[in-house]
Amino acid sequence: MTFVTRLTLQSGDRAALDGIVEDIKTTAERKGAALKGPHSHPPEKFSVPQRCRLHADDERRFSSWEYTVFTRELEIHGHDELARDIASQDFPDSIHIEAEVEQIHGAGRGN
Repeated sequence: MTFVTRLTLQSGDRAALDGIVEDIKTTAERKGAALKGPHSHPPEKFSVPQRCRLHADDERRFSSWEYTVFTRELEIHGHDELARDIASQDFPDSIHIEAEVEQIHGAGRGN
């Protein structure tokens, strides 16, 4: 049985995100892990309206707060210990990470 760990990293700080992804890539290469990625997703732009007051009948607004979120995705095949170490690192507050683990069965094997 092989495990595939999919790491999804998101941040509004593109430089910090790319630096963390490069560190993960370098570590995986040094340990000899099979790594796919990083895969870049198109940046997502968000706009958040801001009201001047909390009253529901007051329609005055500040200009909307706009921000961009960048996403990178990596897959580590096997090397469960390395994937666990990477996913449990202390990342900067500006980086959001999600880890998804999938178990792959060999060909010709039953459930």
